[in-house]
Amino acid sequence: DEKERFDPTQFQDCIIQGLTETGTDLEAVAKFLDASGAKLDYRRYAETLFDILVAGGMLAPGGTLADDMTRTDVCVFAAQEDLETMQAFAQVFNKLIRRYKYLEKGFEDEVKKLLLFLKGFSESERNKLAMLTGILLANGTLNASILNSLYNENLVKEGVSAAFAVKLFKSWINEKDINAVAVSLRKVNMDNRLMELFPANKQSVEHFSKYFTEAGLKELSEYVRNQQTIGARKELQKELQEQMSRGDPFKDIILYVKEEMKKNNISEQTVIAIIWSSVMSTVEWNKKEELVAEQAIKHLKQYSPLLAAFTTQGQSELTLLLKIQEYCYDNIHFMKAFQKIVVLFYKAEVLSEEPILKWYKDAHLAKGKSVFLEQMKKFVEWLKNAEEGNQKLRSQAP
Repeated sequence: DEKERFDPTQFQDCIIQGLTETGTDLEAVAKFLDASGAKLDYRRYAETLFDILVAGGMLAPGGTLADDMTRTDVCVFAAQEDLETMQAFAQVFNKLIRRYKYLEKGFEDEVKKLLLFLKGFSESERNKLAMLTGILLANGTLNASILNSLYNENLVKEGVSAAFAVKLFKSWINEKDINAVAVSLRKVNMDNRLMELFPANKQSVEHFSKYFTEAGLKELSEYVRNQQTIGARKELQKELQEQMSRGDPFKDIILYVKEEMKKNNISEQTVIAIIWSSVMSTVEWNKKEELVAEQAIKHLKQYSPLLAAFTTQGQSELTLLLKIQEYCYDNIHFMKAFQKIVVLFYKAEVLSEEPILKWYKDAHLAKGKSVFLEQMKKFVEWLKNAEEGNQKLRSQAP
């Protein structure tokens, strides 16, 4: 009885007959599919419909075409292997799904299934499917969550996933750009999972970068490298804050940070910004403006040896100055504390004359510029005189 009610064979025959009559004119194919939706039960036979449009007939488990079934050559797998042809096929799917919105979910399930069947297809069929999928991801017909299927252990182990991803990302980036791709990946938490396209022993940025750069996808390699660095920076900040709240000795913290810098190729400028925000977030600040400056000086004096360890370059000192300016501007209670913090860091040898003068002259931010430059005026004059007189007595700084 059940078999009676669910019989895709008759449905398949109707679709294949119609496709054979339209031939390879994809405009005509789209029109035929549009009209047939009114007569045939697309809702029930969505999987059969999409199997035919992609592979030419109903697929048996594993991805082979069922032997006893009729098939058609008007399908993705029998088409030419080029971007233009796949773009035309993408239009057929777009029109069909726009017309019959309820097919959206069925189509997503179909693509997930096809990706799991990749080993059952020829290399050329896989390439066509990859190009088509990339185009459909670019125009929003598909959601990037379908890529989960590529993390199947067997596909990854045999290198099928990575090879498929190359073609897919090429057509996706060709339609949009790497930034649009990044947004789609981030929405479904895939932005940090791309390395899983390789087996565990090859999941390194170096391997990923080499593989995709050689395949002509340098922008994807750079994107993953960048993601990795962002991840490492977040991890560094989290660990730093924990070490500070535990009260770990500075020498241990400095050693840890230097190892992380080396391991993840993080610059000193980036690190000083992370340390500054970590130091400022470990304390509950007083809400009264007249008390917050005193509290800040006390707190920062304690941490100045840590900051000094990562301002060995003029550029790092400038980065720190800009971070202090930004912080004092964004936290209104700190507006009057800017000059006091800079003088403290000068005395503690965290900051030196040159970067302070450069900041004052032309390297400052626009945020609160007039207030901060006014605050720094006397100190800058003192610095210039001290330089001219060659009497760099930090302890005498006003």
